[in-house]
Amino acid sequence: MKKILSVALIATMMITGLTACGKGGDTHGEAKDATFTVGFDAEFPPYGFLDESTGEYVGFDLDLAAEVCKRNGWELKKQPIDWDAKDMELSSGAIDCIWSGFTINGREDQYAWTVPYVDNSQVFVVASDSGIVSKSDLAGKVVGVQKDSSALAALEDEETPENIKLKDSLADLIQYADYNAGFMDLEAGAIDCLALDIGVANFQISQREAGAYIMLDDKLSLEQYGVGFKLGNDELKDKVEKTLLEMASDGTIAKIAENYSDYGLTDSICIGK
Repeated sequence: MKKILSVALIATMMITGLTACGKGGDTHGEAKDATFTVGFDAEFPPYGFLDESTGEYVGFDLDLAAEVCKRNGWELKKQPIDWDAKDMELSSGAIDCIWSGFTINGREDQYAWTVPYVDNSQVFVVASDSGIVSKSDLAGKVVGVQKDSSALAALEDEETPENIKLKDSLADLIQYADYNAGFMDLEAGAIDCLALDIGVANFQISQREAGAYIMLDDKLSLEQYGVGFKLGNDELKDKVEKTLLEMASDGTIAKIAENYSDYGLTDSICIGK
């Protein structure tokens, strides 16, 4: 009887051990349970957003992630996140990476990064009849940005005196949870300008009356996008990076970018060049 109990106990321990390895244990560079969970801002077109006609989350970054998963035999889980909570989501293991037009510059030591895949810039959008034609015209104006965004970081960058001077000259700097709310205020005249990523700016302008809004020629900053993983998760980062480089080499990334050519993505791809 004792022998039977011992065998049963050993079997139970083996099953428990196998289960522990499959759930939340050390993934050794694999997505958990062959599921790759991407954290993204669901209101950041064209990189990630809700297609209201289908009710599905779509976007350039999500298309890239889907192809990476296909090539690695993973199931893609698209996880919309509160952008302010992205670090908590990543550190807790709720998501495997942040993939959402995520700027490397200024965050180099905070995440395990893939190589950059998009050259991006921060721009200013104003109403075409605002009379604002350059950055210098923004003095005394109200400018909107997204919370914890690259545009906000650029305006607060102590190493860029020009941007600090610009920020100090503003009447106010309003922070929004997402750019849809910012554009609503811009349309209503509650703010004079929005500072944001050029891809998002192109998308938002394209959704509105032709000629109603313009981008200033002056840029706020130049930057690059990468996929950000938790520090130390180099094995999974390396797998995704290797797949992205293969996709760049065989033309897949350029082909996906063509679906978003109206937003200037075709000219912004930098991986593999």
